Amino acid sequence: MSSKNRPIQRHRVVITGYGAVTNIGHNAADTWDAMKSGRSGISPIESDEFTKFDGWTVTIGGQVRDWSPDSVLEKRESKRMDRVSLLGLCAAQEAVNHSGFDFSTSNPERQGIVMGSGIGGISTIEASVQTMVSKGPSRVSPFTVPKLMANAVTGNISIRFNLQGPASTHATACASSGHAIGDAMEAIRSGKADVMLAGGSEAALTPLCLGAFMTMKALSTRNDAPEKASRPFDSGRDGFVLSEGAAVYVLESEEHAKARGATIYAELSGAANSCDAGHITAPHPEGRGAGHAMRWALDDAGLDPEDINYINAHGTSTPLGDKAEIIAVKTVFGEHALKGGVNGGLVMNSTKSMHGHCLGASGAVELIACIHAVTDGIVAPTINLDDIDPECGGVDIVANVAREMSVQTAMNNTFGFGGHNVSLIVSRYDG
Repeated sequence: MSSKNRPIQRHRVVITGYGAVTNIGHNAADTWDAMKSGRSGISPIESDEFTKFDGWTVTIGGQVRDWSPDSVLEKRESKRMDRVSLLGLCAAQEAVNHSGFDFSTSNPERQGIVMGSGIGGISTIEASVQTMVSKGPSRVSPFTVPKLMANAVTGNISIRFNLQGPASTHATACASSGHAIGDAMEAIRSGKADVMLAGGSEAALTPLCLGAFMTMKALSTRNDAPEKASRPFDSGRDGFVLSEGAAVYVLESEEHAKARGATIYAELSGAANSCDAGHITAPHPEGRGAGHAMRWALDDAGLDPEDINYINAHGTSTPLGDKAEIIAVKTVFGEHALKGGVNGGLVMNSTKSMHGHCLGASGAVELIACIHAVTDGIVAPTINLDDIDPECGGVDIVANVAREMSVQTAMNNTFGFGGHNVSLIVSRYDG
């Protein structure tokens, strides 16, 4: 039989490890604990880089504070990487440790990596431009390019774990890590790899990025109450809060995981992406592209809308974005979206209310909440939801306090500038 006519076997994809470095926890366990407890990681920005400039109307963000990569990397190595790579690599090391898999014992051509980063090594770019202007081109570091390139996170992680199989980087704004995880899943499904690392990293809480988003009027200006600034779906929301962080997952084929006796935390059962093809920054007002991604992810997983118990919303706390996502959810899920969790309908939340918006790493960070929803039966709260916007009403949004409930299947939405939309589906692993 020719290769063209050979049937494609579709392997089940399971999650066997995960790690994170966020502004609410320096590892995945602490990040989840903060999520379910409703703890905010938003605070005044503390950095000498920002005090060089005047005119800030936004002075808050989601900084990863009091953190060092020294337990994973030698200082000599760290100096050759941008913060975006350091965050990603440390999250990857935790994920590998958590999985219990020794990558050196397996065929490196059957293990790969897909990572996402919307901005890449922006702090290196900003510092290098300052050096260029003040001291001239001869003083620009020879490590500038390997530090700033968007695929540096993927490259550094692949070198560390000898990942010679499928490897790529997504830069689709805030949808980047969602795209990455979906592509890694497909590499395993199609039999091109047995195990993949996938996730996202972002370190864009820099003067240029904050200033650029600030002048776009995209950010919350609630400087006097930073913990209250990120308030998805609330009538008082006034923009998102810029944050940094990383999260990485070990994905395996079910056969590979079972053969090595791995602990399987959940199944990655569906993924899809779409584009609004409308505005470069604003979402489609009726969530057209978001609806396509959700509907196609259901099709990919072989599920009906009624099978979804919980949606981790993109929910950035912007006036247009939150409203458009609610419209899309109502369109795709119909009566199921309006029944409420206690009546067998679905519930929603936005963990960005606690950790802010990690841009390209958002989908990966928020997948932690989806995994624990299906394994622990706990849906984290949307904090600061004191007065729901009437235009965001009708859907059961878990407000301010975590909810215990049975979750068989969860959806994770991430949408980005450029009109990019990704929906992932995580299911309880049934063996």
